[in-house]
Amino acid sequence: MPIDVLQLTPLIAAGDEDLHRNYSVCRWYDLPDRERWLDEHNASIRAVITAGHLGISNEMFRRLPSLGLVAIAGVGYEKVDLDAARERGIRVTNTPDVLTNDVADLAVGLMIATMRQIAAADRYVRDGRWIAGEMDLAARVSGRRYGIVGFGRIGQAVARRLEGFGGSIAYTSRTKKQSPHAFHSTVIDLARESDVLIVTVAAGPATRHLVGRAVLDALGPTGFLINVARGSIIDETELIAALQDRRLAAAGLDVYADEPRVPPALSALPNVTLTPHIGSATVDARLAMARLMLANLDAFYAGHPLPTPVV
Repeated sequence: MPIDVLQLTPLIAAGDEDLHRNYSVCRWYDLPDRERWLDEHNASIRAVITAGHLGISNEMFRRLPSLGLVAIAGVGYEKVDLDAARERGIRVTNTPDVLTNDVADLAVGLMIATMRQIAAADRYVRDGRWIAGEMDLAARVSGRRYGIVGFGRIGQAVARRLEGFGGSIAYTSRTKKQSPHAFHSTVIDLARESDVLIVTVAAGPATRHLVGRAVLDALGPTGFLINVARGSIIDETELIAALQDRRLAAAGLDVYADEPRVPPALSALPNVTLTPHIGSATVDARLAMARLMLANLDAFYAGHPLPTPVV
């Protein structure tokens, strides 16, 4: 049987079993000689499975003449050339909604961990330093001014969680939403009126380095930055400088510009909490993502409407 599905990213075990039970699949990440394999099998590939942070390169687009579907296990699609896909009639799908709650949970958890210095406190106990005295005091989490950059599904889910913290909530987005929370038309205005800035906006050319020096300075030396969106949205060089100079109190980051590589200067900072892009990394979310991705794949091969099309 010819290979017709190219798998660029692993799925949770149950999803992977269903995929390989129902389709003729090649795991790209296991190939010892990818170039040779692609030369031999490129004409038979009709679908590619990938993740939002991986996408698919334009070079691979060009080398798969029979490609009809790019099925993303994730919500982001900034690493897929949608114009090229439209030009060739290639469908693109993602998996929205099913990971919203888990990413929102992490955003709030990362905020608490950063402001209350939970990771540092854990190290303090493990290193035996508690016996010499107490840690420096941390920052209160509740009752703050919370700003959310991007007010789509995830941003709104974060807002719902923050409503129990007794502070004020504001947001910025491309358009004003039906929401009881205050709207700011620019990120700088939002940052100026926030103690905590939480980034949930979608990545793309329009949002690259959206959070740069001006926004960081508006947030100020008592401000906290949390990013659970994409690393490209923040200018990492400016963020590192702001953290080093204490022009920003602290940051909690789940995403980075060049994953999985994190700048050593960022890793060395004591006022930053780092997690390895785990926003959707729960069994529940990954299983739901795999099932929705497979539903798109099934619909494509059956000629039915796609459940969650991007293009």
